[in-house]
Amino acid sequence: MMQPEQFFELMLKELEVHTEMQPYYKFLGKKSSWHFRRNYFLERLRYIQKQVADNKDLRIWDCGSGYGTTCLFLAMNGIKTHGTTLEFYYDTVQKRKEYWSQFGDSSLFTCTYENLFDTPPAANSCDLIIVQDTLHHLEPINDALKIFQNCLSAKGRVLSIEENGSNIIQRAKLYKYRGNKRIITIWDEKLKKDILIGNENIRSLENWRHLFEENGFNIPNSSVQYVRYYLPVHYRFSDPQSLLEKERKIQTEQGLRREYFFFGLNFIAEKQ
Repeated sequence: MMQPEQFFELMLKELEVHTEMQPYYKFLGKKSSWHFRRNYFLERLRYIQKQVADNKDLRIWDCGSGYGTTCLFLAMNGIKTHGTTLEFYYDTVQKRKEYWSQFGDSSLFTCTYENLFDTPPAANSCDLIIVQDTLHHLEPINDALKIFQNCLSAKGRVLSIEENGSNIIQRAKLYKYRGNKRIITIWDEKLKKDILIGNENIRSLENWRHLFEENGFNIPNSSVQYVRYYLPVHYRFSDPQSLLEKERKIQTEQGLRREYFFFGLNFIAEKQ
């Protein structure tokens, strides 16, 4: 079994080979933010590992799999996953699978370039849908959640790894970047068509809960996790592990700090 920490170390070596990934995974950039980025990456991966556990029989669809990092981590742990993506770096995935084949069965990860609205999965074909940094891009969102509802098995779940739409700092940054233009149309060169996409359309937990409940899901409070409270500057003066432990404690306490100052938001939506 490959733990997140081991996977991270091997991925750092991969970034030296697949340099085109470095602008996205900025671990080889500023040393001052290295532990800040590492803690965030690992905490999200640990959340996924905890939810998937050792159940290798799950039929998993990673909707918006991007570079395939999550799928590769699961493959290194003997778990089969199919990913779909609309990212321009789709062609990098095969090279990544070749690299990771040194450490496990990377063939357990399959990937296709497709739009979920064009080719939705068959009914009852999935047990778990992973949407990592993707849910806020799916538009029309209600149509996407209806597709999720239809393709999931009776006890199916959606595992969401998102930005916290209530975060005050991130909301200000995104407003400066795109104003209130939360949904846009872009041209997809591979599909040769316009597609609708959420323009960093992040939402609060309350908003996500409302949308999921409208579409036949329930978000258990016990599944909710907030991640990344401390800013890079805090890592200059404190031990990274102690900061992580403090973050974990703060995120269990209801209040303004948890709702408005954590950057990341993880939760499970269960099919009702």
